[in-house]
Amino acid sequence: MKHLSFIFICFTLIFSTQARGGTILAVGEDEGALELAHWLYYTPAKKSDNIDSVKALDSRSWQRLTPAYNNRIGIEAFWVKFSIYNPKEIPIDRILSLANPNIDLIYLFHIVNGEMIDRVIMGDSLPFTQRPIINNHFIYPFQLEPDVLHTFYLKIETEGSASLPLSLSSPKSFAKDIESSSLTNGFQIGALTAIGLFSLFIAISSRSFSYSYYSGYVLSVTLLVATLHGFAFRFLWPQWPLLQKYMIPFLIPTAIFFALLFTEKVLQLKYHNLRMLRLCRYGAGFAVILALVTPFLSYSLSLYINIITILVVTTLLMVMAIIQALKGHKLARLYTLAWSGMLVGSFVSSAMYLGLVELPVSHLTPLMLGLLFEIIFMAAVLAIRYNDERKAKLKIQQEAVIQAQRARETREQALKIEADINEKLEQMVQERTLELEIALRELNEANQKLTEQATIDSLTGVKNRAAFDKRLLAEGRLSRRQQTPMALLMLDIDRFKSINDNYGHLAGDQTLRLIAQTLKEQLKRPGDLVSRFGGEEFAIILPNTGEEGAAQVAELIRQTIYELPISWKERSIPLTISIGVSAEIIDREQDPTKLLEQADKALYRAKNEGRNRVMVYTESL
Repeated sequence: MKHLSFIFICFTLIFSTQARGGTILAVGEDEGALELAHWLYYTPAKKSDNIDSVKALDSRSWQRLTPAYNNRIGIEAFWVKFSIYNPKEIPIDRILSLANPNIDLIYLFHIVNGEMIDRVIMGDSLPFTQRPIINNHFIYPFQLEPDVLHTFYLKIETEGSASLPLSLSSPKSFAKDIESSSLTNGFQIGALTAIGLFSLFIAISSRSFSYSYYSGYVLSVTLLVATLHGFAFRFLWPQWPLLQKYMIPFLIPTAIFFALLFTEKVLQLKYHNLRMLRLCRYGAGFAVILALVTPFLSYSLSLYINIITILVVTTLLMVMAIIQALKGHKLARLYTLAWSGMLVGSFVSSAMYLGLVELPVSHLTPLMLGLLFEIIFMAAVLAIRYNDERKAKLKIQQEAVIQAQRARETREQALKIEADINEKLEQMVQERTLELEIALRELNEANQKLTEQATIDSLTGVKNRAAFDKRLLAEGRLSRRQQTPMALLMLDIDRFKSINDNYGHLAGDQTLRLIAQTLKEQLKRPGDLVSRFGGEEFAIILPNTGEEGAAQVAELIRQTIYELPISWKERSIPLTISIGVSAEIIDREQDPTKLLEQADKALYRAKNEGRNRVMVYTESL
């Protein structure tokens, strides 16, 4: 034993002169996986391109490998070397593992006492079956004989992340570590797959766009995670390394696409914020373009673009969620909490990929933790939204049943009244002819009054939609016959939903009555007609009125409504309206309907250009 110890000490002293070119690692008892980061030295491949020239390099050509050099995307090819020694008296088996499954090419050269005994080529640019050992990581088994110096040279060529988590372990500890990591990764991928498929089944059964987009997001993220961990290459496309190269740059914008559409639905931006809605849809369009152009870009460039896109989109969605949460939307608050984990995780992982931050964990760890946190909370958000929608539908159904019952009671009461009237009429006919004439006259007056009431909107007191449609056709025929212009004004109360939400529906009804009364007061001519078109919309027919006159009337109405002192329970209600105007001489039977469509288009344009304005229809609209 003393003799062997002496040989080992001398051997170590001899090779310690290469301290700058690489220190020797003495491998002892099996203490689990041994990280090799502190024993790795590198040199750029441009200095020497083959193993013979690399072996001939002096110690000054080698530098200690630090994360600042290689933990980035798209660096040039470089060589890595390290040396190990077995001070024991018996051979020991070891496994060299590189736990970055996304490196393009690895040229491994095994040198023993200056002579090359093995050469292996690995990488995800080669078919999976060509690996020495079938595993997600790059594995190289070998045996360490006593008193023999083993030196390894690795040439790394990759367009993606060049992170080198190299470790040395015994077969027993390696199997234990692989089993543990496979269990963890398998549980994560299995959980994501289960959530994605569950959401897909709910989307199919309920025909919910929210669950459809969420399912697409979770399943695309699941495939992305499986690709990053090497499972997809191993089990889905082991013979297609070209597909492995383009899947990550394709799946990232795909996940972004579904995330943006899901955000649009879950935050209900269609009803709360049209500007944010447009941002989500523009972002989704950009994600589609990015996914389509990925095959035509270099891998490193596409990764950089995708990482920057992730940072921008996650920040944008977080800001949008915070804004909506501050406005009091319940789902936006939960969405903000869920997305915060994804935001932090994506920022940290992206910064590590870009070489801005160095942490003693894998690049994917912050992203995976944030992703798991986000998906679990997003599932809760969807469950709450689904429950709210179910309650809303149930409430609508109950209200429909009540309304149907009321209609049936009203119809029965009307039939009873009609029967009583008929009975009285028959009795009156039998009694006197004079009383019959009086009764007929009274009945005629009652019918006229009933007909008139049928044309009045019960809430606002102005004409209803049926009276408007009838009058529109009549005035259109008159305009066609006399060749005089007629004008049509379409009015809509701006942000009327917020009045109902903030002040109550009674305040909304009072607002509609006040506006209707104001409109009646503004129309001076007997032939002018104001009617409630539907909801918070009103329509005005101005016979024998040209475009200029109609625009003046519309502006006067808009200004009058704007200056109305409307309040409810001592709270002032800000109120504006938007008006679309269309005027022309009717030449065909269908032109009145066309006039209505033109006024509606002008109203829509007034809404889009900021509300509280009058817009006259032109051909350019």
